[in-house]
Amino acid sequence: MTSDAPAVLVLGIGNLLWADEGFGVRAVEEFHRRFETSENVRVMDGGTQGVYLVQHIRDADILIVFDAVDYGLPPGTLKRVEGSEVPKFLGAKKISLHQTGFQEVLAMAEMLGDYPDHLLLIGVQPVELEDYGGSLRPAVKAQIDPAIDLALAFLKEHGVSVSPRGRPLGEDDTIASLEMTLGRYETGRPDETLAVRHGDSRVIADDRWRGPEDFEAEMEQLVNTTAGSNGCA
Repeated sequence: MTSDAPAVLVLGIGNLLWADEGFGVRAVEEFHRRFETSENVRVMDGGTQGVYLVQHIRDADILIVFDAVDYGLPPGTLKRVEGSEVPKFLGAKKISLHQTGFQEVLAMAEMLGDYPDHLLLIGVQPVELEDYGGSLRPAVKAQIDPAIDLALAFLKEHGVSVSPRGRPLGEDDTIASLEMTLGRYETGRPDETLAVRHGDSRVIADDRWRGPEDFEAEMEQLVNTTAGSNGCA
């Protein structure tokens, strides 16, 4: 790496546990799986780390962020935003707490005088978020390749080249954690009869279930019963 080579960070943020909120992480995983980079380019799964990413942002001359963003556009729409417009889009319609955190990260980096010279947000309008344990919807998953193409074009525009791997990495060799690789995540999820997606009607709509009439009294009784069974006075 030459001393004047820009420091580049290709970052994916989001939460894999909430369906399309995981787009940014899945996009950066796929970028890493298919392309190898020089020493000045770092490819990173930022997850929901928020302010803990600030030093990585401060170190970057060029920053590319993959994320799920509520642009107010039709679901599955891919949109690129550049430069000073990026924080506005992350903060206008927040779809989760991580976006507030990342907006703060950018503000902190700017306040500390280490803001990226070039910043690109590549976001997709989510189709579904309220699905705990769900994966990307097809319309969102289909935007991973176009999102990577936008990132490659931006890097080329700024004189940064990456090379396709001779053979894409296997899932176990990528930056994804082994427990959360896309294949394991999608195939290991329980059937909907075992893990209801939007609230379990077998519980919340079952006439046999009743909430406690006096929660504090029941808790006190439970504590006393437990203490007595343990031989406590």
